Amino acid sequence: MNGNGVTKNGRKRRKRWIVLGISAAALLLIVVAAAAALRPNHTIDPDKLATAERGDIARSVVATGQIEPLTKVEVKSKASGIVEKIFVDAGAHVKTGQVIAELDKEQLQAAVAESRANLDAAEAAQQAAEATLQKNIVDAQGPDVPFLKHDMDRAESLYKQGLLALNSMQDAEMNYQVGVNKQLSAQRNVTVSKAQVLQARAMIAQAKAALDNAEEDLAYATITSPIDGTVLSRDVEVGDAVSSILVLGSQATLVATLGDTSQVYVKGKVDEADIGKVYLNQPARIVVESYKDKTFQGKVTRIAPLGDEKDNVTTFEVRVSIDNASGELRANMSANAEIILEEKKNVLLVPEGAILFDKDKNASVQVPDPRADNGQRKVAIKLGISNGVKAEVLSGLNANQKVVLQ
Repeated sequence: MNGNGVTKNGRKRRKRWIVLGISAAALLLIVVAAAAALRPNHTIDPDKLATAERGDIARSVVATGQIEPLTKVEVKSKASGIVEKIFVDAGAHVKTGQVIAELDKEQLQAAVAESRANLDAAEAAQQAAEATLQKNIVDAQGPDVPFLKHDMDRAESLYKQGLLALNSMQDAEMNYQVGVNKQLSAQRNVTVSKAQVLQARAMIAQAKAALDNAEEDLAYATITSPIDGTVLSRDVEVGDAVSSILVLGSQATLVATLGDTSQVYVKGKVDEADIGKVYLNQPARIVVESYKDKTFQGKVTRIAPLGDEKDNVTTFEVRVSIDNASGELRANMSANAEIILEEKKNVLLVPEGAILFDKDKNASVQVPDPRADNGQRKVAIKLGISNGVKAEVLSGLNANQKVVLQ
């Protein structure tokens, strides 16, 4: 025992209790921490939550294709030759009859001159043949024969009376016979002359046809636009050889491609499962790759009556026409035409990713509920239309209510 009345053993017992108390407190903290760590966490990640909101929704089918001009023309030359001049370039606007290009005309002009000379010669030959025919017709009528016969009869009478010499009578008879022979020959020549006139007329017709062809070929050397539109492509350069479409048909040289782009359309494919929902004049929204933030309005103007089967999938060609007065849409732009089957405004919408279906195809969503065992509560809902991203909720939810994305 020391002077303060505390024994040595008492101090040891007090230290022991202090150590035990500290150890017990540490153990309690460990137990509490472990319990907290093992307790289920019902807090839902905000990224897993969505809000039921009002908005517009449309049920649709999409036809994917390219922008095509309503009118598209491939310009080819009717004449063969070498390109001498080009007056337009791609993107230029042209009018009907406007000159696009010209071919070298030297040989064509020479052919016209030769054909015109042949026509002149044929016309001269006709005039000569007609003059000969007129002369033969006159001779065939024998205008002198009656007078010659009268002279012969008179000469014979005078001879019988002894008033005229024999040789004079014989001269009168010979003159009459020559006149008759000349008349008979002229009558035969009339037929020949008529044939010559007909032949001359045929030669003129042939020469005129050759001249017309030569002049037509010369005109064909000037290539003009058949429509009002835009030059989509120019396919020749000065000095290029051009073949005639009249000779080679579809294999002839392409000079330019023109199109009327004031009206364009999307030619796309629609699956046979959806084609029954598509009808003429049905509204559509068109989105093109070049204008991702802009939507163009159109309507269905053609539905192919015959499907196209490929890889066991049958599709039908659908044409959606678009007014392109602004000229923003260009040929061959990739486009998606969304054909509207049904559209609703200001309805309650939830993401498709929040919807669950049971084996009977009944729809439901999970909503946050701190009182539930897992912090979520299942709510049955009734669905309307869907666009594949969002769905219309007819009943079961309220606006601004949170739903859990699955």
